[in-house]
Amino acid sequence: MTNALLYAATVFLWGTSWLAIRYQLGVVAPEVSIVYRFALSALLMFLFCLASGRSLRFPARAHRFMALQGLFLFSTNYVFVYLATQYLTSGLVAVAFSTVTVMTITGGAILFALPIRPRVALGALLGMAGLTLVFWPEVRAFDLARGGSLGLTLALTGTFSASLGMLTSARNQRQGLPVIQTNAFGMAYGFLFVTAYSLIQGFPFNFDPSIAYIGSLLYLAIGATVLGFWAYLTLLGRIGPDRAAYASVLFPILALALSTLFESFQWTGLAGAGVALVLLGNALVLTKIGGRKAPEGH
Repeated sequence: MTNALLYAATVFLWGTSWLAIRYQLGVVAPEVSIVYRFALSALLMFLFCLASGRSLRFPARAHRFMALQGLFLFSTNYVFVYLATQYLTSGLVAVAFSTVTVMTITGGAILFALPIRPRVALGALLGMAGLTLVFWPEVRAFDLARGGSLGLTLALTGTFSASLGMLTSARNQRQGLPVIQTNAFGMAYGFLFVTAYSLIQGFPFNFDPSIAYIGSLLYLAIGATVLGFWAYLTLLGRIGPDRAAYASVLFPILALALSTLFESFQWTGLAGAGVALVLLGNALVLTKIGGRKAPEGH
């Protein structure tokens, strides 16, 4: 699959997942819903590996880093972001999560000595500025007295965890570990971590048999998790964490479009200007001066 298709698949699958998550909240504790999501995702990944003849034998050292990927990318990331939604609106959480771009670029420079391309950095900053404009009414209504500071701290902690998980995946690929198998084990380890956390917290492992809950669970497990992370992490290994991370700036725009259709979101001049900034940032990240395609890796 080409990089353009991988990028489009990532943006679509993750952008639509925000709407699906709405149907996971209510009856079942968010953490337990995450347990179900990654239990199903890990099972599907392992079944695919077995059916396609992919080896699942790795040395202990590889498992340590796959567990680390699972801890950061498939457990704590989700727990902190889900908890943040108790204190912040989804728009503010999306704005906070868009900082994953800068975190991943900075982390790649620190851990892998990757150069920070000026155009990539500028594009990421423009994208975050655009998202801030899109969600400006929610940003303006931010109230520290109503737990906003805690919510923002949780959202940024989850975002930082996601960036560490993405960088761990990049490290694993640089060591020759295959994306599909590392994702399978990472999701399995993430499932174990969140299960342990849920048991310690005493959350009931109940289930919502409604069509909305089951349908959204299947979509999140198969689409957003299995296919979405395969597309994104493959892209990350090909073009580097800086340009791949920009998908995390663009997919909230798709989520906003879905809110317009299904949640009666009202567009404003600020929102339109914000979308324009995100698209401009996208162009800066993915192209070079003169319209030539950006390099495919490092």
